[in-house]
Amino acid sequence: MRQNINNLYTDWTLGVDMNTRALSLIFILLSACSLPRGSALQSEILANSGTEPAEFSVHSVTREQLPIYANWPSDKTSSYDWPSHRHQNAVVTIAPYDVLSVQIWDNSDVSLLTSPATKNTRLDNVTVGADGKIFIPYVGHISVANKSIEHARSHIQTEIERVIPSAQVIVESTGGTRSAVDVTGAVANPGSHKITDPHFSVLNALSASGGVTNTDSNPQVRLVRGGKTHQTALENIHETPSMNTILRGGDTIIIKDDDRFFRALGASQTETIVPFNKETITALDAMSMIGGLQDSRANPQGILVLREYDANQVRDGIAGPKHERTVFSIDLTNADGLFSAGAFEIKSEDTVVVTESPLTALQTILGAVGVVQNIAN
Repeated sequence: MRQNINNLYTDWTLGVDMNTRALSLIFILLSACSLPRGSALQSEILANSGTEPAEFSVHSVTREQLPIYANWPSDKTSSYDWPSHRHQNAVVTIAPYDVLSVQIWDNSDVSLLTSPATKNTRLDNVTVGADGKIFIPYVGHISVANKSIEHARSHIQTEIERVIPSAQVIVESTGGTRSAVDVTGAVANPGSHKITDPHFSVLNALSASGGVTNTDSNPQVRLVRGGKTHQTALENIHETPSMNTILRGGDTIIIKDDDRFFRALGASQTETIVPFNKETITALDAMSMIGGLQDSRANPQGILVLREYDANQVRDGIAGPKHERTVFSIDLTNADGLFSAGAFEIKSEDTVVVTESPLTALQTILGAVGVVQNIAN
């Protein structure tokens, strides 16, 4: 480049005035060097799309293409599944590790478990063993697991009557991890809540915990059950009754912030990592979230969404992306592009790039020419 500039400089030094020399020099320098810019041109980013082997694939976001993209495999950060609402048996049954209170009443003057002064004996904190049995003095082990409170009371009384014929029994369930759910995370009163209703649901548990404390970040509900984790947005549970899952003893509910995000780069009003503020974000939503386009720099025909798929999600034909690295191109200068952008879903970890307008380079050149002209004058 330096040699070319020297040669050109020699050619124009003869027979030209200072103004002409200055103007010529600025054009030579600008043609030999890159212009300062805040973002790449669309043509620069997509320059190698047609190479073999392909470095990435490019797809336009249009009304015709939207149904195809909707059937593509989900992105690599897809949500956990979520169990549907299923009614439990109408009766709450006793489970191993539940804690019972057993009261034994006896009017007999001579009793093994009561005295003439009190006429009753209370056995508190009676834990149901792993085998589903409890121990009653003078009676032995009695099986109560998988029985309702009333059924367990009747069974215990039958066994006690073998020893104390006139005994009357009252049974209460007072706690236990298997008959309770734990709620933690972003709730007002984290803790354990006993299941006393066979229809005790996720929203019941959140209400018992004082409600969710932060509703501005699209809070996620995580359900840990039997060693498996399920997750969905609280918004989904509010809007879809079938997702207000009936809880079981031993379940854990965790309320956490939505950890999904997309990146904003280029000639947008802001360049940053943007967290999701609702369950589904479209490309048009993303434009609003980043403050729109810079009027003096952005190319509204060149909005690009860069996405990486897992290798096992790559498909031939229209069944899926042609390449792990995929670029979606959006044109916001026509009605179809705008409507399509409002239906095209942004995935977590996407990169939204607002490319530079080609006119920006021309404005830079003209500005530099003006500066040199002023200096020359």
